[in-house]
Amino acid sequence: MAMKLDTGHRTAARFAALGLLAIFCAAAFFLSIGGGAVQISLPEIWRALFLENSGVQHQIVVNLRLPRALCGAMVGACLAVSGVLLQAVMRNPLASPSVIGVSSGAGFFGMLAMVLFPGNLYAILPPAAFAGGLLTALAIYLLAWRNGINPTRMILAGVATSTFLRAGVDALMVFFPDQLTGFVSFSVGGLSGATWRHAQMLLPYAAAGLILAVLLSQRLDVLLLGDEAATGLGPGSYPHTEYKVGLIAPHLIRMLVGSDERYLVPGAALGGAALVMFCDTLGRILAPPIEVPVGIILAVLGAPFFLYLLRGRTKRDVAGKKYFHQLRRKEHP
Repeated sequence: MAMKLDTGHRTAARFAALGLLAIFCAAAFFLSIGGGAVQISLPEIWRALFLENSGVQHQIVVNLRLPRALCGAMVGACLAVSGVLLQAVMRNPLASPSVIGVSSGAGFFGMLAMVLFPGNLYAILPPAAFAGGLLTALAIYLLAWRNGINPTRMILAGVATSTFLRAGVDALMVFFPDQLTGFVSFSVGGLSGATWRHAQMLLPYAAAGLILAVLLSQRLDVLLLGDEAATGLGPGSYPHTEYKVGLIAPHLIRMLVGSDERYLVPGAALGGAALVMFCDTLGRILAPPIEVPVGIILAVLGAPFFLYLLRGRTKRDVAGKKYFHQLRRKEHP
């Protein structure tokens, strides 16, 4: 009975944490619409969205900031959830799309699409980047395979593949500078040019990825038990159980909702969306009229957090080794 009550309290606390994240995400959304060089209050946002069909505030809210906030929310949610998935698959808290090399593959193939199809970027860039990330993940998996998958080998293969792809990116920028004039802003990561067309382009990919991640979240916890346990249990028999956003958000959300992937995946989506929108707003108000790209703000936050995680992991590893040696000394005095 005590165990059931404890489980019930834990579940209620997790749902409460998800509710708080949803409120925080909504607050970041409205802050993103209202904040900037031109400050717009909540009543003015309401009027611009539902009561006005023209005017300066209507144009700013509907045609500039609303699609920008939606793009930021989708990008943040997808990056955070991808970080959760990679950390579960690799059983490594430092795994993220950037660290493992998937982002480099998507960027390289995106650049290749810009070179080969310069006049049709809206149609070709998303599938090209998606294919690049998928092929890179497959290549890393194959390179790391040796009588099974070892997370350490997979991360090392990812770092090597990412280095190779970055060399390809540099080569493309040297040989095709005219076709890649907009790649600098693309690689830094900014939302200043986001439009409704960008939002419509992102929506199907973001929706499909997030829905699949939520549906599969109950099966992710088994991966933490190791490859042999995951193979033995099988997903059907298991009980109901970008660096930057891909690294920060999963760990922050894990502190709130725990490691159960059923709550961690939707929580990471809400937290990642809120983080990107908040940092984008911060970049707009730091030094107006100059806008600091959201990628720079996230990098400033992400690098110290990465070092914090690395330091904490090192301390845990050292403590574990000391404990192991103490046990051995007791067993073999």
